[in-house]
Amino acid sequence: MAEPLSPDSDAAAGCHAFVERGTRIGVDVGKARVGVAKCDADRVMATPLETLQRDKKQRSDLRRITELAHEYDAVCVYVGLPVNLEGEHTPSTKDALRFARQLERMLGSVPVRLLDERLSTVSAQRQLHEAGRSIKSSRSVIDQAAAVAILENALDAEKRSDAWAGQSVSEASAS
Repeated sequence: MAEPLSPDSDAAAGCHAFVERGTRIGVDVGKARVGVAKCDADRVMATPLETLQRDKKQRSDLRRITELAHEYDAVCVYVGLPVNLEGEHTPSTKDALRFARQLERMLGSVPVRLLDERLSTVSAQRQLHEAGRSIKSSRSVIDQAAAVAILENALDAEKRSDAWAGQSVSEASAS
């Protein structure tokens, strides 16, 4: 059996290896709130966890995600990378990259990877609307649902390629 591939290694260079079993955390970074989701260790189902208020001064949002990652023994944290429909960086992209870099420093040994999150919030809003919930009354739930969508996309990509999804923080920062 192949050795597990480290999530912070260069998986994008065509290197495929067994991706280890374990919980992953999904994070949707917004201007006002941060949605958080997790999956089971077998990567079958992503579920919403919490919606946190952004806290750029005290960093309580980053500290809480760090606590959750350690509480659930996460093997990787996926942070959504918002890009426009053409795949170009926006001010929100820079904010998510900054957030991911800070989170990576706080997590220590738990790798952080960035994943294209185009339309994850729009998809979450549509699903909640179809379920009969208004957007206004569902703001905190929308952030969690977007985190679930990000994590589900990461899990699908892992299963398709048998490699970690997205890019490491250093790879994403360089592009």
